[in-house]
Amino acid sequence: MSSLHRADHYCTSNSGDSGITNVDIALFNGFALPGIAAITEIFQKANALISSRELGCSRYHVSLLSAAGGRIASSSSVFVWTDSIDTHRSTTGAHLLFIAGGSGAEQACKDERLRAWLRLRHPFSEMVYPVAEGRLLLEATGLPSRNCQPLQAVQERGHMRSQQRTDEVPGSVVAALRIVEVDLGSDLAQLVAESVAPEDQTPFSMSITGRMTLHVSEKIMASARWLEANFGQSISIDDAAQIAAMSERTFLRRFKSEIGMTPSDYLLRARLHMSCRMLVESRLPIDKVARRCGIGSGGQLAKLFRKYLATTPTDYRMGKNASNISIQIGTVVR
Repeated sequence: MSSLHRADHYCTSNSGDSGITNVDIALFNGFALPGIAAITEIFQKANALISSRELGCSRYHVSLLSAAGGRIASSSSVFVWTDSIDTHRSTTGAHLLFIAGGSGAEQACKDERLRAWLRLRHPFSEMVYPVAEGRLLLEATGLPSRNCQPLQAVQERGHMRSQQRTDEVPGSVVAALRIVEVDLGSDLAQLVAESVAPEDQTPFSMSITGRMTLHVSEKIMASARWLEANFGQSISIDDAAQIAAMSERTFLRRFKSEIGMTPSDYLLRARLHMSCRMLVESRLPIDKVARRCGIGSGGQLAKLFRKYLATTPTDYRMGKNASNISIQIGTVVR
């Protein structure tokens, strides 16, 4: 079971105006876990800081939602528990809506129950933010994304003073931090930003898709996001080229030119990045970590660790040789 859980500690008042912001996160089988986990942690950290400073009740009520509710699987085979969308049809109060990305988005687009709920929720949500492939769900319902006006004003002022530039982290994480800043002030938002561990701090950290660099085109960015979200699947370069709506030859040339490495190397890096995280954050056997990250076997993972990190998965997990490691991935691994 994932560590994702709802931030249930919140208060209501007799007036009916609780001051609570409802953060609705729409999930589906095959959603990409890392981004959703980061968003959830940001709001939970904000609630914890409010409580620790005795500033009153928690500000955010985070709900993980799916069409039928119950246990659903992420693209990395980690399960989370969700509420049914049928239990979240209220149109009162403040609502923010995040829509997960991931390899299951295309199938989720066919779920009329989920599409109908999005149509209902959309007009009453101050912000509607699709994460990566989540935009496919909005497109399937004919709905646009939406940024709330106070959030846009803060983005234009650029108040966040995080040591890590906000254009170097995923856009959904930046959006969540901006919301905290609007609601609770820049000082508390800064504490949240500093307390939430960046999701990509491993020897293989290099989230191109979070950097919004000007020289990366939208189509190549979409394909890179897709590769990151589907690291655990058996995929081909042709699959990624179709996401970019290019021929395979053009896609390979453009990707290498704009990203700085081949799609195969980028995919390998995403897989090794998640392997490092799973080794540290879970107790799964090494062979299972390898399979869930699309690497095949524990033996193959060990070969890659020896090649790029000069260590073994076991030693990495134990913390040996895990600091001051530099890597150079320059060969294509298929």
